Amino acid sequence: MEIDKAIRESDDRRLKTKYNNAIYVIQRALAIYSIEEIALSFNGGKDSTVLLHLLRAGFFLHKGGQSCSNGGLISFPIRTIYFESSSAFPEINSFTYETASSYGLQLDIISSDFKTGLENLLKANPIKAIFLGVRIGDPTAVGQEQFSPSSPGWPPFMRVNPILDWSYRDVWAFILTCKVRYCSLYDQGYTSIGSIHDTVPNSLLSINDSSCKDRFKPAYLLSDGRLERAGRVKKLSPSSTGHFPVNDSPGDVDPHKNSMLVASAIAVGDEILFGTVEDQLGPSLCRKIRSIGWSLSQAAVVRNDIDSVAAEVERFKSANDVVFMYGGVGPLHSDVTLAGVAKAFGVRLAPDEEFEEYLRHLIGEHCTGDRNEMALLPEGITELLHHEKLPVPMIKCQNVIILAATNVAELDEEWECLTELTKSYNLLPMLEPFVLKQILTNLSDVEIAQPLSKLCLDFPDINIGVYRKSRNGTLVINFEGKNQLRIDLAVEALCKFFHPGAFSEIH
Repeated sequence: MEIDKAIRESDDRRLKTKYNNAIYVIQRALAIYSIEEIALSFNGGKDSTVLLHLLRAGFFLHKGGQSCSNGGLISFPIRTIYFESSSAFPEINSFTYETASSYGLQLDIISSDFKTGLENLLKANPIKAIFLGVRIGDPTAVGQEQFSPSSPGWPPFMRVNPILDWSYRDVWAFILTCKVRYCSLYDQGYTSIGSIHDTVPNSLLSINDSSCKDRFKPAYLLSDGRLERAGRVKKLSPSSTGHFPVNDSPGDVDPHKNSMLVASAIAVGDEILFGTVEDQLGPSLCRKIRSIGWSLSQAAVVRNDIDSVAAEVERFKSANDVVFMYGGVGPLHSDVTLAGVAKAFGVRLAPDEEFEEYLRHLIGEHCTGDRNEMALLPEGITELLHHEKLPVPMIKCQNVIILAATNVAELDEEWECLTELTKSYNLLPMLEPFVLKQILTNLSDVEIAQPLSKLCLDFPDINIGVYRKSRNGTLVINFEGKNQLRIDLAVEALCKFFHPGAFSEIH
């Protein structure tokens, strides 16, 4: 069989692994269901084209390498469902019917709405499973496995997803390696095809030549699969434009309407918790949070344990506008931060094609095999915060931002990028800055305790902190708030309790 032979002769180890996994899923389905009980959903796009040829190869191998011939055509007995829409590109319709003729497909054409048409089809036929060309990253992929029952409210059938973990790169590697025909629109710059109303050529493939107006390079030359849907026209929403959801509510953050936003920080790592290494990122991060006028509610250190991380994230995410996390990100067994975040939000870890592309560019040949564990991100809640200064984007899961920094210099760079992204997307809005005033005194704790307690009651809007750098050292009193006049009044009120010269101002 030409498909199987082309893959076996290929030098692309990744493609071979993806192919073998997909064939395994197909053969499992063919072992569970009879030919009469299965169908293929075909829409003429690149993903369903790949799926068709995988099914041809899988059926060939399932039959022990033997295929039936019918007038020189290889017989393909699996029923094929095609939803014919008035908003489909003519090229898609033409390609579909040409493909059906070339491979002897038994087309069941649905012209009504898809749900009604599918209900009628399943009533008339004993179909129990439908092969779909769904990939992680598709809007319909959230929550799906390779075998997933149909959604509530739909007619009952098993969704079989052989290419669920395939990337844009994998799809085109298969098509080009196997030299199979595909819809001509992909040679005209289209990278993800929907209806004629929401699909245009991907501008990233535009040929920048005055003599080549409105000409585009083919889809397989798109360097970053994460930009596959850049040709889809869609209405912008707060989440799609990158606005940060405060308290898990979508929408823009208006700094004039929020006098106080609250953040917290979680460090993940046994080495920090056990005192093996000193945590330098935590204090630096806390200062940065305060520098933009945000309140800091709490900071915590947790073990390299999924349940511990999940419990802390669960506790913090509902009580804070933003939760910053650092540590525990990477390929090691102890890197459990993402798994903990996923558990806290009640979602699974799933391959993220966009992030995988970044990792591939960063670590090259080290990113091999059928699954890159570092590219598994919490499904359905993850947004990548990309900045040209960063080798890989930061990860945001609703109101949780996961930093990759391992030292203060890297944290400074990530924070600078977050600040610059805020200018465009209101990611971390700058609020009214805090004003800090420090005074020193040689008074004892006993002498100053009662006046300070009264002061806290009289000035609840001022944070009054007290500490000594040594047991017998000078007492430092911090007055911090957002109103300089209120701070000055609080300092003046404290001074009235004592003789002149009892305090000296240092800041």
